Amino acid sequence: MTDRLARAYRRFLRRRLILLLSLLAAILASLVFDVANGPSSMGLADVLRGILDPGALSLGEAVILWDVRMPYAVMALVVGAALGLAGAEMQTALNNPLASPFTLGVSAAATLGASLVIVFNLYLPGLPHTYSIPLGAFACAAGSILLIQLLLRSYGNGVETVVLFGIAMVFALEALVALIQFMADSDTLQQVVFWTFGSLGRATWDKVAIVAVVLALCLPFSLRRAWAMTTLRAGEDQARSAGIAVDRLRMIVLLRVSLLAAVAVAFVGTISFVGLVAPHIARLLLGEDHRFYLPGSALVGALMLSLASIASKALIPGLVIPVGIVTALVGIPLFMGLILGQRRRR
Repeated sequence: MTDRLARAYRRFLRRRLILLLSLLAAILASLVFDVANGPSSMGLADVLRGILDPGALSLGEAVILWDVRMPYAVMALVVGAALGLAGAEMQTALNNPLASPFTLGVSAAATLGASLVIVFNLYLPGLPHTYSIPLGAFACAAGSILLIQLLLRSYGNGVETVVLFGIAMVFALEALVALIQFMADSDTLQQVVFWTFGSLGRATWDKVAIVAVVLALCLPFSLRRAWAMTTLRAGEDQARSAGIAVDRLRMIVLLRVSLLAAVAVAFVGTISFVGLVAPHIARLLLGEDHRFYLPGSALVGALMLSLASIASKALIPGLVIPVGIVTALVGIPLFMGLILGQRRRR
């Protein structure tokens, strides 16, 4: 009996590891195709040659590959992974399959911060303008989370309370953004609207590094509490009976989710549905064991945004569609399909 259980457990681990490795392989393939897809004449063969032997490229090709296309493609991976991981933790912490990083108003707050900088020229002296907008977006996103935490300390941090505060925050912040847009002139209004579309076009290696560092710091802490998150998924009562401080765990998770989402949104604008759909796909593939579910959600999120990046450059020849529009168009039917599929299996 013990040997049979041990063999079954080893098969369980092996299948999950194979799935994770398959997702990683798909991400690498998507990265290469994303880099090879663009308006210049550099094709797949040139990209592979440039990656394997950078000295084989001309100066112009090297600039296109390493300074334009590669940061764009890698930013899609790290932002998608951050949103996927944040969505997975949030859905577990709130026990709500419709939860995403934006349920707490992180996206709306980031949009407010970016709008304030653009419309009122709140650029910090000595700081490049390209960093002032992300900094303003991050500051407002972080401020919205601190405000929710203060409200939770005063009125309790139950799941329903968190969601209600988040929804109220979204409506309030969207009203403020609409007011700022009403006050803006035509040029600044165009900048604000384009930022809300969600675009990878502003990616640089410095910005990629910031998002990657935040992701690399948050992921180990997420995996460290994977057993507690798996237990919480079975119910709050069972988690408390196992000695888990549920309220404290939920607060820490929400702070980590907010950091991941705020940093991601601050550099690329509003990216919808990745944090909502990626955890559902990872759950279907890997189950509820958070040792595999959390990294799986990050990998699925990275793959989703990378594929959306490819589609944004391929749908209309010669035109790069903002990736946030692509994720919204694709995410809605995909999410509806997941919901209908789950209902059929019940």
